[in-house]
Amino acid sequence: MNTLAAALEAVDAALAGVVEEMFAADDAQGVSDDELLAVLGLSARIARRAEAVQIESVAQIYYRSSVPARDERMTSRYGCRSTNELVQRVTRASSRSAAELVKAGHVIIREVAPSSGETLPAEYPAMRAVLASGHVGLDGLLAVVGPLAGVAGVAGRAAHQAADEELAAAARGEGVDAAPPACADDLRALASVWATYLDQDGAEPREAVAMRKRGLAVGVCRDGLVPVRGNLLPEVAGQLKLVFDSILNPKVDGSSSGPEFRQTGPEGAPVDSLADDRTRAQKQHDAFATAIFKVAGSGALPTLGGAAPTLVVSVRAADLQSGRGFAHIDGFDEPVSLSLARQVACCGNVERVISDKRGRIVAIETSDRIFNYHQRLGIALRDGECIIPGCHVPASWCEIHHVREHSRGGSTGTDNGVPLCWHHHRTLDCSGWQIRMNHGVPDVRGPTWWDGSGTWRAVTMSPTRLRERLGERTTGT
Repeated sequence: MNTLAAALEAVDAALAGVVEEMFAADDAQGVSDDELLAVLGLSARIARRAEAVQIESVAQIYYRSSVPARDERMTSRYGCRSTNELVQRVTRASSRSAAELVKAGHVIIREVAPSSGETLPAEYPAMRAVLASGHVGLDGLLAVVGPLAGVAGVAGRAAHQAADEELAAAARGEGVDAAPPACADDLRALASVWATYLDQDGAEPREAVAMRKRGLAVGVCRDGLVPVRGNLLPEVAGQLKLVFDSILNPKVDGSSSGPEFRQTGPEGAPVDSLADDRTRAQKQHDAFATAIFKVAGSGALPTLGGAAPTLVVSVRAADLQSGRGFAHIDGFDEPVSLSLARQVACCGNVERVISDKRGRIVAIETSDRIFNYHQRLGIALRDGECIIPGCHVPASWCEIHHVREHSRGGSTGTDNGVPLCWHHHRTLDCSGWQIRMNHGVPDVRGPTWWDGSGTWRAVTMSPTRLRERLGERTTGT
C-alpha cells in the first residue's frame, strides 16, 4: 500500500505542476478549440481513473469495517461511526458523495470467501473492468447499477452478467450499435431498457416498491432557499407536468388581439417574441408557486385552526415603513425580504399586533384587504390575464395587486386592482415594470430593454374590450 501511495504522490505532484502553470499563465486562453476539447477530454479521463482508485479504496474500507467485532473495525480504529463518515473526513466530500462512493464500492469489490480464501468475482465484473480502464467513472458506474439493482434478484446470474457485459461494451464504444463510448446518461437509458427486459414479473412488483418509496420532503431554509426532494409516482409527476404546461404554455391568439394591441418593444420587436430570461427550472418553480397558492386559497382544502391554509409572514411595522430590515415566514428560521412581506400583504389580510416593551400584546387590529369574488370577476373581465405584456397566465390564476399600496391609502376596489401572476407580482419592485390606473383602467410602462421611450400603454387581453376597441378604431368613433 505504501508503494501505491508513493506512486499516486508522484502523479499528484506532476498534475499539480500542470494545473499551477495552466492557471498562473492562463494557458487555456491561448489554445485552439481542438486542443481545448482535447484538454477537457484528457482531464475527464484522469478524473475517471482517480475515481476508480477512490471507489476501490472505499470498497476496501467498507470491507474492513464490516467485521463483527466493533473494536476491530477500521472505522472504529480511526474514530468514526461509519464508512461514510470516515470517507467524508478523508476526501472532504459531502455526505452524498461519500454515500455514492460506498455504493459503488459494494458492486465492484472482490471479496474473499471466508471458508476457502478464494477471491470471488465482483457483482459487476465487466463494469469493474471498464472502471479500471478509465472508460467510466463514478456517475457512469452508478448509472448502470441503479436501474439493474432492482431486478438483480429475479433476473438470474446469467442474464445479469449479460447485461453487465453489454453495458460495459457500450461504455467502451464497442456496443451492438457501434456507437461512440456512452456517457452516463446514455448508460442509464440502456440500463433501464435492460432492467425492463429482465423483469419477468412485469410492472406490478415495481409499483409496489414505488408505493413504498414514494415521498416528498421539505428541507431547512438556507441562503433564502428551501430544498425539496423526494420521489413522485408517475401519475403524480404527470399531473404536475400538465400543471406546468397549462401555466407556462404561451397562448397566442392573433384573432382576438387586433392590430392596436400588437405592442412592440425596441426596434419593433413584437411583445410576445421578447425573451423571458427565466430558465425552465425557474419557470416551473413559479408555475408550482402559482398552483400552490391557487389551491391554498380555493377553500377546497381542510382548514388549519379554523381557517384555510394561510401563509403567515410577520414583520416589524418600523421595518416595513423604513424599507430596511427583514420579515419572517412561520415555520422557517431564516428571514426573508421586505418585498415578500409587501407582496403577501398586498393580497391578504393584515393583522397589526401591538406589543409593549416586555412583549405583552396590548392590541390587535385587523385590516381586510382581500378582493372579494365579485371584484375578482370584474377585474378578470376587464383585463383578461396578467397585465404584464407577453405574459398569458389567466386572471383566475393571478393574484390581485393593489396598484396604490393599501398602507398608503389605496382602496381594495376594482379601480385599484390588477391581476399579476405570481412571478410578476413577486418581482414587480425590481423588474422595471410600472403600473398605474388611468380612470379605472391599468396602464403599463415597461423597462428600457422593452421600450426605450418610456411610454405608458393601456393593456388588456379581455376579448370583449379588444373587440370594442377594434370596432372603435375601424368606425372612427
